Amino acid sequence: MPKITLFRILTLIACIVGISLLHYLTPLHLHYLHDIFQRLYYLPIILAAFWFGLRGGLLCSIMVSIVYAPHILFQWGEHPGMEIEKYLEIVLYNTVGGVTGLLSQRERERSLELEKSAQGLKESYQKLQQQSEQIIGVEEQLRKAEKLSMLGEMAAVLAHEIRNPLSSIRGTAEILKDDYPPGDPKHEFIEIQIRETERLNRVVEEFLLMGSPQPVELLPCPIQPELETMVTLVSNDARERQINLLLQSQDLPIVIMGNGEKLRQAFLNIIINALQATPPGGEVIITTKVLASGFCEITFEDSGMGIDAETMTKIFEPFFSTKSEGCGLGLAITRKIIESHNGTVRTESQPGIGTLVTVTLPMQKRTH
Repeated sequence: MPKITLFRILTLIACIVGISLLHYLTPLHLHYLHDIFQRLYYLPIILAAFWFGLRGGLLCSIMVSIVYAPHILFQWGEHPGMEIEKYLEIVLYNTVGGVTGLLSQRERERSLELEKSAQGLKESYQKLQQQSEQIIGVEEQLRKAEKLSMLGEMAAVLAHEIRNPLSSIRGTAEILKDDYPPGDPKHEFIEIQIRETERLNRVVEEFLLMGSPQPVELLPCPIQPELETMVTLVSNDARERQINLLLQSQDLPIVIMGNGEKLRQAFLNIIINALQATPPGGEVIITTKVLASGFCEITFEDSGMGIDAETMTKIFEPFFSTKSEGCGLGLAITRKIIESHNGTVRTESQPGIGTLVTVTLPMQKRTH
């Protein structure tokens, strides 16, 4: 029995016993006191009705009647007029107990119904909120799909209108470069022209990658060799930046279904961003881990300056870049490649501490 219920029952019993003792111990000639004590019985009856409903009100009124009846019979028996009045009072006790208990019980039932309705409304609101969030997510995906569709159309135009003139410009510049020896100012200008032409060509290629569909055919691809290749490729850059580049992996071989060339491109984009964000003396750590869910997890952690919350929401958007020379397509292409492999990529960052990029990919299912 709950403590509050036990406390209420003991309180009612104490009230009934106390009022009854006042009746039995007070002389009859002090009838005005008996009238007061008689009315005091309504307090426990009404409290019982409020606390325990119809059953509580009736039980309490019956208990009062049983306790009060001997007082009427043995002490007021010599006053017939007073005796009838006292018996009528017992009838009122039970009437008040029953009516008050019934009203209290109905009020309690109505409160429970209102609570259920409120709970139902709350659940409906939560469902509507979840559905609205899902709708917003779908709309966001549709906007991204529409943007990628537009990129695809624009990429076809760019391929024809830009790449061919770029090839001609670069070829002409290389021919002119042979006419000027190193050290000549024109030789330096031509080298700048070639470098800028190459940079513009890379931008066009990345733009084409954003608009073109990724390969659907997935083959067994060991992750460890791909990561080792990327680390070897950028190790010289890391040394020049005075950054410690580490690759840590589990002993278990990790094989996924994927396209090695595309995965190398995605990993390279993440590693290069990490190196560029890390100051001299910092470190970039790459770790691999096998998850129980049949996925592998690859993390890229740097000790750079971190990314603020507002920028974090935009880093995977096409054409968004915090670098003066960046075109803002590297991470957008990376996410597209990972998602085409049925994987996910997420970022966590704390300004002043560093950034953690986590790539999750499904592993190759073992056949027995």
